[in-house]
Amino acid sequence: MLYPDNLGEKLSIDETSLSHGELYTIVTNKTAKGKKGAIVAIVAATKAKTVIAVLHRIPERARKKVKEITLDMAGNMELICKRCFPEATRVTDRFHVQKLATEALQEMRIKHRWAALDAENEAIEQSRKNGTSFQQETLENGDTIKQLLARSRYVLYKNSSNWTESQKTRAELLFERYPDLKTAYGLSMSLSQIFNNTKDKIFGLANLARWHEKVRQTGFKAFNTTSRSIQNHYETILNYFDNRSTNASAESFNAKTKAFRTLFRGVKNVEFFLYRLTQLYA
Repeated sequence: MLYPDNLGEKLSIDETSLSHGELYTIVTNKTAKGKKGAIVAIVAATKAKTVIAVLHRIPERARKKVKEITLDMAGNMELICKRCFPEATRVTDRFHVQKLATEALQEMRIKHRWAALDAENEAIEQSRKNGTSFQQETLENGDTIKQLLARSRYVLYKNSSNWTESQKTRAELLFERYPDLKTAYGLSMSLSQIFNNTKDKIFGLANLARWHEKVRQTGFKAFNTTSRSIQNHYETILNYFDNRSTNASAESFNAKTKAFRTLFRGVKNVEFFLYRLTQLYA
């Protein structure tokens, strides 16, 4: 579904699922702010070749007027933008970059949780063999070790300034027992601060370089993977510091689509659902 008249200077591109896990690529015009005229294209595919073929139906002269397009770190999105909007500056969404760091942190927490579960199971089995009762260690806030690791999930997502008193206590207990999680939390938060506080692309590059060095020194495998991903996309990531553009408009439109889908209790007829969607937003 193509709406060339809705093309603007600033676009967003993202993928979304409408039903049964089927993915659609949606291009939206940021100027419309999620209202009438927002949808530029909806393509029932994520394969770059297919999406490019659809977008190439828009005259090249019109496509060259696009000055900026925000996207995630997916290779297919990068290729689509490069081929279809050659004059546009590609900006990798900062929140997708930060998400990689938080996922690396959560991966480390989950590994500790599984280790705690294994240790507890072994202790229970040993107690049965010895004919003794199993005494589980309880921390000062009432959590067991495995509960501490499970309940710290949301603590690690938040900035320490936003912690409640109970979350502060839980974080202190967690970091005291697992110093590597404290270091990893610091890496995750410092990456966020780079995007929040840096005003210039040159300083952004320097700050990211220092962050990469800190990651290298820790030796955390998950964060090293994150660091390499950022280095492979550093040019489009640094473009964020020009206008501080994000892919929030695309994520907001995805949320509206999901809410619309929920309102009608799912999507039985995809074609009719898309017709309704385009009547509202195209």
